[in-house]
Amino acid sequence: MRQVVLDTETTGLDPRSGDRVVEIGCVELTNHVPTGETFHRYVNPERDMPEGARAVHGLTSEFLSHHPTFVRVADEFLAFINDSELVIHNAEFDMRFINAELKRLGREPLSLERTLDTVAMARRKYPGAQASLDALCRRFNIDTSARAVHGALTDARLLAEVFLELVGGRQPGLALVRSEVASPAPVVEAGGRERRRHEPTAEEAEAHERFLQKIASPIWRA
Repeated sequence: MRQVVLDTETTGLDPRSGDRVVEIGCVELTNHVPTGETFHRYVNPERDMPEGARAVHGLTSEFLSHHPTFVRVADEFLAFINDSELVIHNAEFDMRFINAELKRLGREPLSLERTLDTVAMARRKYPGAQASLDALCRRFNIDTSARAVHGALTDARLLAEVFLELVGGRQPGLALVRSEVASPAPVVEAGGRERRRHEPTAEEAEAHERFLQKIASPIWRA
């Protein structure tokens, strides 16, 4: 079972008002195991960067102007996700932006039905609790100290760890988990007790013989 954990960064909150995708990050899972395969692209939105958005992800118009537009990364992105299920935190938001970009190119939209929304999963599992990515990382003791600002690939990797916790817990040895080798069990030296006797006593042997005489052709005498 192949799944792709996906995250985007944008210039704002609503593609209908002209906001665009500026970064895409994807992490591949196979049977809930990270494979190490990722997709990451910065995208030139061909517009200015509002200060509020820049404060969230740290991407500037100057930086993005040196990267390709969505039309130049679309085929590579679609090839990476292929027909896999998409794991997204607040899936409707990211899918709205991705589909707005595809619509500009005259491409078919991606179906929301192919997504697993980790916000909805978290709210079902922990009713009334905070369901933001940061809150879930705190709940599951996932280290976010290296993240100064939001980034699509960084957040996709964090979300992959959160998702694995939501579906049953990360397993030791996975690519996103630091595993530790258990120390060998200590060797316990035998004490000085007298060795236990296993041979039958004369009384036990005699009782056993009397028992066998009651059985026709016992296999013990074969």
